[in-house]
Amino acid sequence: MNKLLFFLAFAAFMACKDKMPALQSIGSIQSLDPSLEKIIDTTAPVEIIAEGFKWTEGPLWLENEKMLLFSDIPPNKIFKWTEAKGAELYLTPSGYTGAIPRTGEPGSNALLLNRESKLVLCQHGDRRMAMMNAPLNAPQPVFTSLADHYQGKRFNSPNDAVFRSNGDLFFTDPAYGLEKAMDDPAKEIPFQGVYKVNSRGEVRLLTDAITRPNGIAFINNEKTLIVANSDPQKPVWYMFDIDGNDSLHNERLLFDATEASKKEQGMPDGLKVDGQGNVFATGPGGVWIFNALGKLAGKISVPQPCSNVALAEGGKTLYITANMYVLRVRMRK
Repeated sequence: MNKLLFFLAFAAFMACKDKMPALQSIGSIQSLDPSLEKIIDTTAPVEIIAEGFKWTEGPLWLENEKMLLFSDIPPNKIFKWTEAKGAELYLTPSGYTGAIPRTGEPGSNALLLNRESKLVLCQHGDRRMAMMNAPLNAPQPVFTSLADHYQGKRFNSPNDAVFRSNGDLFFTDPAYGLEKAMDDPAKEIPFQGVYKVNSRGEVRLLTDAITRPNGIAFINNEKTLIVANSDPQKPVWYMFDIDGNDSLHNERLLFDATEASKKEQGMPDGLKVDGQGNVFATGPGGVWIFNALGKLAGKISVPQPCSNVALAEGGKTLYITANMYVLRVRMRK
């Protein structure tokens, strides 16, 4: 009798499971080079896994928790997403802890983990790189500044960041988080810099020549730095070689997206690099995929401006933050 009841319950579960609606799909995958076939399943759907946000950013996959974190910048919040429960509020405030109400984009932007698995945040409103002083499974809006000034002047609004294997933190500092952006009277630094902060908290300016530095990542065994420029006047991805003293040299373009930006929504923004050296970079029209040789292999076309991506499950899954959406692409089985 118990076996019969178990069988009937299992059959009912499977019947309901088969009737569950599939996730809504948005966009498509466009192949521009045969190398794309080894990077991504070109037939994979671009699934909407969460929606209804203001402007999503900074996705971070936590493998041990099987959980995605992402920022919703205007309301100053971080959400978590799991397969079982969908999207839930994770942390607020996330990027602005001041008492005076403000407008614009005050929340956290990029999220990442340091070597001690502490959550590190690019905080727009507080204009700093900060670390959350709470466990990942019990978040609290209590933060320690990792870097908040350069030569006595407050940063603009740290936007994206990446850790080097030795613990050095590289980050970009455009003005998007200031209430009036480039024209904000509170802007103290006359340029938009790319910086490095070491474990002693020492801040070093790497370049002040990029007009709107945004996404940032290492390639070539951390010998080369990619920086996205989200300037409508020059929407490009720069590459720099890093010498032994951590100076940037040999500036060159990975790709110039000027023509694409005239036709499609979005600018070069966040980017990530997988274990094989393939680059997934948000840009005009969606996510641009460059193979390990730097050749444009394909695009994930999305009819919403995309801000950043996160790689998960050993590079098999890509999560995309796109305006009010969070998307998922199962790239390989």
